Amino acid sequence: MVEPIGRAAQRQVEMRTEHYIARAEQLFERRFDRVPVLFDLKGRTAGMFKVIGKRRLIRYNPWIFAKYFEENLRDTVPHEVAHYIVHEVYPRRSTKPHGDAWKALMAEFGADAGVTFDLDLDGVPQRSQRTHPYYCGCQLHAVSTTRHNRVQARRMRYHCCACHGLLVYTPQAEPALQPKYRVSRT
Repeated sequence: MVEPIGRAAQRQVEMRTEHYIARAEQLFERRFDRVPVLFDLKGRTAGMFKVIGKRRLIRYNPWIFAKYFEENLRDTVPHEVAHYIVHEVYPRRSTKPHGDAWKALMAEFGADAGVTFDLDLDGVPQRSQRTHPYYCGCQLHAVSTTRHNRVQARRMRYHCCACHGLLVYTPQAEPALQPKYRVSRT
C-alpha cells in the first residue's frame, strides 16, 4: 500500500502551485487570488480544480503524488492551476475545460497539455462505487451509481459500444464486470 505524501512534500506542491499562479500573473498582468490547496482527493484522479459557489480550490491526491511525485509536479500542478486561471480570466461557459485557452496557458507554462495519464495505480486506495445492471440487447453492463443517477434524472443516455443499443436499467439482472458504452446527452 502506498503511503500519502508527507507535510514536506505537500509544501513543495504548494510552492509549485504558487509558482504557476505567479507565472499567470505575469502573463495576464493582473493579480489572482490564492486558492486553498487541499490534499484530500482519492481514487484515480491526481488533481482537481473545483468551484463550490464562490469558493475555488485545488485538490490533489496525496497517494498518487507519493507514487509519481516528479511527474505530478511537472504535469498535474500546472494542469490544475491552468483550470483555475482560465476560470478566472474567461467568462463562464465561454471556454471548454481543456479548450484552446487552457491549452495555450499550458503551453505558456511549458507543460504537457495531455488531460489524462495511464500510470499503474497499484497500491493507491481506490474508491468503489456500487454498480447498477443495464442491458443493451447483446450484454449486461455494470453502470456506476453516478451514471445511473444521470439516466434516472433523464440527463444522459448510454449506448453499447458493441451493438449501439440503448442501455436499459434491468434491476433484477447481475451486471457484467466491464461495461463498454458511450454517452449521449438528452
